[in-house]
Amino acid sequence: MAPQYWVLVVAIVVLAVSVIVGLTLGARALRQLRTERQDAHDRQEQEVGVAQAKVADANAKAASVRAEAAAAKAEAAAARAEARRVLENAHSEADTILEHAHRQAEADAEQLRTAARRSGEREIALLNATVKEQAAEVERRAARIDERERLHSEEVERLVERERRLATLESELARREAALADREAELTRADENKRRELERIAGLTVETAKTELIESIEGQAKREAAILIRDIEQDARNTADTRARHIVVDAIQRIASEQTAESVVSVLHLPSDEMKGRIIGREGRNIRAFESTTGVNLIIDDTPEAVLLSCFDPVRREVGRLTLEKLVLDGRIHPHRIEEVFDSAKNEVERLCDRAAEEALVDVGITDIHPELVKLLGRLRYRTSYGQNVLKHLVETAHIAGIMAAELRLDAKTIKRAAFLHDIGKALTHEVEGSHALIGADVARKYGEHEDVVHAIEAHHNEVPPQTIEAVLTQASDACSGGRPGARRESLEAYVKRLERIEEIAGGKVGVEKVFAMQAGREIRVMVRPDDIDDIGAAVLARDVAKQIEEELTYPGQIRVTVVRESRVTELAR
Repeated sequence: MAPQYWVLVVAIVVLAVSVIVGLTLGARALRQLRTERQDAHDRQEQEVGVAQAKVADANAKAASVRAEAAAAKAEAAAARAEARRVLENAHSEADTILEHAHRQAEADAEQLRTAARRSGEREIALLNATVKEQAAEVERRAARIDERERLHSEEVERLVERERRLATLESELARREAALADREAELTRADENKRRELERIAGLTVETAKTELIESIEGQAKREAAILIRDIEQDARNTADTRARHIVVDAIQRIASEQTAESVVSVLHLPSDEMKGRIIGREGRNIRAFESTTGVNLIIDDTPEAVLLSCFDPVRREVGRLTLEKLVLDGRIHPHRIEEVFDSAKNEVERLCDRAAEEALVDVGITDIHPELVKLLGRLRYRTSYGQNVLKHLVETAHIAGIMAAELRLDAKTIKRAAFLHDIGKALTHEVEGSHALIGADVARKYGEHEDVVHAIEAHHNEVPPQTIEAVLTQASDACSGGRPGARRESLEAYVKRLERIEEIAGGKVGVEKVFAMQAGREIRVMVRPDDIDDIGAAVLARDVAKQIEEELTYPGQIRVTVVRESRVTELAR
């Protein structure tokens, strides 16, 4: 239904409601009027004598009520007339709207019919074109199918011809297989006859001959392998050894490092021996308080004007030494004062550690590093390895690795970082069980270091096989820093045991006459008997001795093994 119809209906409903409301109000007024008349009449009959004065008022009110009723009737009549007029106008407007709607609907229907006709014509044209294309495609497919059937028939003919040829070939192969089987049987019989004849002539069985032949070939292969290894090693030495020596020597020459001067025990000199009694205190209370507070053992012996501080943790030992030094300078030594000075010394040592780590990082050129790693590096300021300060060793190793990387045109930044952090695990070896290389790798991985750096740390002592150039250069730079003359020191007992073991390893080989350890165990010369060992055997012996030394001993740097074979001919002139 059109919107005009709805407007007309709403207007009619509103007019009808208005008329109904007017009629309702008029009816209510009439009922009220009748009620008032009845009440007035009743009151007049009951109060005739008393309400004479009120009759005039009642008549006036009745007159006004009648006037109001007449006015209400007039208004109702006017409302009915207005409603009839509005209804007639609404009917006329509705007729007009309906007629206009009919005309608009006819026009829209005509347009729709025209559009539908045009769309149908287009669809018919499109369908006709599609049908034509499909018909052409069907024709093309039929042509292709015909061509395919023709090719298929030709292929079938070729396959039939090939089957015939294959059948002929199979028969020929069967004949040849039979001939080959006969030939193989004849060869087997001839081989058996030949083997029997050879066994009869040589007097050896097949197993014995095989064993002798294998032994001969094995010995010859070993000699050829030793000759090949010697030639390969000689060629490698001619090229790689010179280059490697140049790189290592250049790196070491450019690093000016100090000699080892660290000590594993802290010694504190006292102004006088009287201070020892004040340190011990009454009944030893001061020394007990000092040891319980600092965790450092205080050794007071007969050494004049000196005491020893012993502790496994080097940082704690340094805190204890600094605490005792401040107490001696202050002169006031009692348990409460020991705790106060210990806290002050602990903070001072932490500041010194942080400063040492920052200076080392600046020296190496590393800026982006986790703060926890900086703290661990600072703790290495008081850590030594064979008398060599570990933090200084890390700085020196990083410089050597950087120079080697620059010579080889590699990424010096990553290699220096790996070399600088390779001994970071030594700061925790007294707290965590395990190799310092693996501990350091776990710590570096925990604090976000690159995987190449982590691998170089865990592989620098061969707990993990090195797989990257960073790991190999870290090993080389670590060996250069620790193996240079004066870098580290070791006990006389360990030094003597290592020399004895080197001589035992070389002296236990077959054909060895004398063994000499030279250059503080860095070179070993093996004298062999020329009648027992030839030149190839000497090369094999040198390799075996070097390999056994690598497997059994731990030492800084490298050990050169030299095998000397001397032939002497003596003749007497009479």
